[in-house]
Amino acid sequence: MREQDLPVTLPKNVVFTGQGNPLDKATDFVNCLCPKCQGKARRETDTMDTFVDSSWYFLRYCSSKETDKPFDRTEVEKWLPVDQYIGGVEHAILHLLYSRFFVKALRDLGIVNLDEPFNALLTQGMVIKDGAKMSKSLGNTVDPSVIIEEYGADTARLFIIFGAPVERDLDWSDKGVEGCFRFLNRVYRIISEKKEFELKNGKEQELVKLVHKTIKRVTEDIRRFSYNTAISRLMELVNFIYLNGTNVFATKTLLILLAPFAPFITEELWEQIGNQTSIHLESWPTYDKNLAQDDIVTIAVSINGKVRETFETSLNTNQEELLIKSKSLPKIQKYLENTKIIKEIVIANKLVNLVVKQ
Repeated sequence: MREQDLPVTLPKNVVFTGQGNPLDKATDFVNCLCPKCQGKARRETDTMDTFVDSSWYFLRYCSSKETDKPFDRTEVEKWLPVDQYIGGVEHAILHLLYSRFFVKALRDLGIVNLDEPFNALLTQGMVIKDGAKMSKSLGNTVDPSVIIEEYGADTARLFIIFGAPVERDLDWSDKGVEGCFRFLNRVYRIISEKKEFELKNGKEQELVKLVHKTIKRVTEDIRRFSYNTAISRLMELVNFIYLNGTNVFATKTLLILLAPFAPFITEELWEQIGNQTSIHLESWPTYDKNLAQDDIVTIAVSINGKVRETFETSLNTNQEELLIKSKSLPKIQKYLENTKIIKEIVIANKLVNLVVKQ
């Protein structure tokens, strides 16, 4: 195409049927003369990569029923930027580049008042089977319906979430699927087979503390997308309940915390223990900071700001005891030989720093 032949104006009488490229049927536009030989020619109509569409669809989502323009600027600026972008690493890299380019171009044109389309990016790992990336072309995919028929949808969800950190590749494992199935079965048996919840003598306080710790840890894990460790915390709580029994508070909290990962079994068990409304309408549990604290803490002992040893002690051990214990440690005593302590710094439940000089 010669510069003097630009711009090429698109036709306005195109009929959009939703079937194929509408330009292909615009014969007056498609049929043209070759700019070099002046012979009969046909315009190429497939000129845009699919990324062109997906690079601005999030703008359209904000006002999907708008008929006079691609999107409503007021709605776009109300809803965007997107809080969290999640996608596979291969797709996210390309899509992210195109999306950011589109938004910045629209910003420079004065069409939107937006610098970035997304606030945060999380790239999820691939699913690996037999050492290769799972894909249709390789023929190594696992049909989800087979897993769901044998183990249920909750097991399939739980395995994918529990099998690896979200940002790392997941090695497909039939044993892993079976392990998640056994865990959910244990939860089901603990709750459905007991008409009344009972606890072993002396375990009430320990269970209450563990529940508050679990709420805290699961909440923090979900916020940072560490779903596999969140499920590990729930497994620890279930193991305790399996060995020692449970109460209404612990049972309800366990089900609510598990609900985002296993929505179907928790909904059924929620109804079984006498609730009339959906578990997914429940408020997220809150924890007592004092009860969620560990009874034992690890204290780091530093000499002139460099950690030389650590030790465990009871929570809120007083300053004098921490200093006595720190100075009695064999490794620390070696650093104190032929020196004079000129300053002692104690940070409760965390650190003892001894400033010394020869």
